[in-house]
Amino acid sequence: MDSCPQCGADLPPRAKACPECGSDESTGWSEAARYSGLNLPGEDFDHADFVKREFGGDSPVPRGIHWIWWLTAILLAAGFVLISLR
Repeated sequence: MDSCPQCGADLPPRAKACPECGSDESTGWSEAARYSGLNLPGEDFDHADFVKREFGGDSPVPRGIHWIWWLTAILLAAGFVLISLR
């Protein structure tokens, strides 16, 4: 291990205990204890269901370009053409 699973301190190579918090194999310093406090989802976690509940069923981003932007682009193009013809 590179860091202590209890306090996160850097560990020297082949350390028997953490130099910062004193944690060792008998006090919870094991691979099983390493991820126990992270509150990660289990194997039955459904990501699609989570996204639907969290953000709603419909996409919040509208599809396509709104008509007002098309009109703005046409008016700007017409203005550039009129300016260049003068």
